[in-house]
Amino acid sequence: MPRFVVEADGGSRGNPGPAGYGAVVLDPASGETLAERAEYIGVATNNVAEYKGLIAGLTAARDLAPDAVVLVRMDSKLVVEQMSGRWKIKHPDMKPLAAEAARILPRAQVTYEWIPRERNKHADRLANEAMDAGKRGEQWEPSASSAALDASAARSLSTPPPSGPPGDAAAGAAAARAALAASRGTAAGADTLFGSPATAPASAGAGAGAGADTLFAEPGPGTGGPAPQAAPTATAPAGGQGWAPDMGAPATFVLLRHGETALTPQKRFSGSGGSDPELSPAGRRQAAAVAEALAARGTVQTVISSPLLRCRETAQAVADRLGLDVTVEQGLREVDFGAWEGLTFAEVRERFPDDLQAWLDSPKAAPTGGGESFAAATRRISATRDRLLAEHAGRTVLLVTHVTPVKILVRLALGAPPESLFRMELSAASLSAVAYYADGNASVRLLNDTAHLR
Repeated sequence: MPRFVVEADGGSRGNPGPAGYGAVVLDPASGETLAERAEYIGVATNNVAEYKGLIAGLTAARDLAPDAVVLVRMDSKLVVEQMSGRWKIKHPDMKPLAAEAARILPRAQVTYEWIPRERNKHADRLANEAMDAGKRGEQWEPSASSAALDASAARSLSTPPPSGPPGDAAAGAAAARAALAASRGTAAGADTLFGSPATAPASAGAGAGAGADTLFAEPGPGTGGPAPQAAPTATAPAGGQGWAPDMGAPATFVLLRHGETALTPQKRFSGSGGSDPELSPAGRRQAAAVAEALAARGTVQTVISSPLLRCRETAQAVADRLGLDVTVEQGLREVDFGAWEGLTFAEVRERFPDDLQAWLDSPKAAPTGGGESFAAATRRISATRDRLLAEHAGRTVLLVTHVTPVKILVRLALGAPPESLFRMELSAASLSAVAYYADGNASVRLLNDTAHLR
């Protein structure tokens, strides 16, 4: 099945004023220009011209291959969000244009990605050429075009295909290293969490902010030995979405740790076998802050939550802000810490020293009193990940969960050893993100981001 990238743009000199659009169809593997479209459309608004550009680009892709899988990249947030179904279409001029665009190819074959204007220069130049031609009383001619393709951006969509189960980096490590080696910087303003996959600086290590999970903070694991090292910065392939000829758009899991509870600042174990505390006033403020941050990005399509109350409250705050529903997923629950629930690390060490040491030494050891081991939790969370990936291929999904599930998902994506669970900082209401490709490669794009809380 062929895969294309469509880049489209439109402009109006006056808004409304003399308007035109441009669109280009690219081969994502080679960066080759397969088709160009541009037209002067008379007096219109920017948004009408942008939709006209989208329609022309999708039509050109369909003419090349009706069964093609298409990634549409535009710098119009409005068009991308409306065509992705995340924003309602209220303007009467937009509704018929959106409906026309939606009819060109089956919805399952088309995904949308926002890119900054600097990465949409080819389509922008075509639109300006069309407006210039209209000013002269002419129509745009392909032979007169001087639009320059951002070839490096298109070619960066290609990565060597690894093999193996989705999200486990042991099989995808070679491709990830190759992509990192070939990566280039992206324009300022690119969305580093999802959407335009720019390099994502991870906010990890000590000093991550109030309520941070410091070794044994609720509900994260800890060590009894030396102080933890800062987690390594996780960097996504910076030049593109990681496509190869046999891949589609990745599924992106945005991983949100719940807001604070009364136990969080006390650094007490709080898993799925304890009191199931609600968010504290501070936690509710954190949930509201992360909801605003995610609304500003505008790319989350689905909200899924752990069944525990602190996660459901955090998820509901975000979902209400985004106009989405919350789906509860049992597999995202925190581990059961058994008899350690509600205790500090010091209290556990005093009461259950041998059990604690065994737990620190081996992922197969469970907390005292029938708790869940990290090995068992990894099997559960891996199965949940695989099922959610199958259900949400190519989509951006917010998973509202806990310290241990987030760390396990990141560990598996990086191919890191089990002891890395003790080497990651994860603050309350922090955001992390992992992109999963159909060929088994995974890319950690963000870790422990708390900028929205400052």
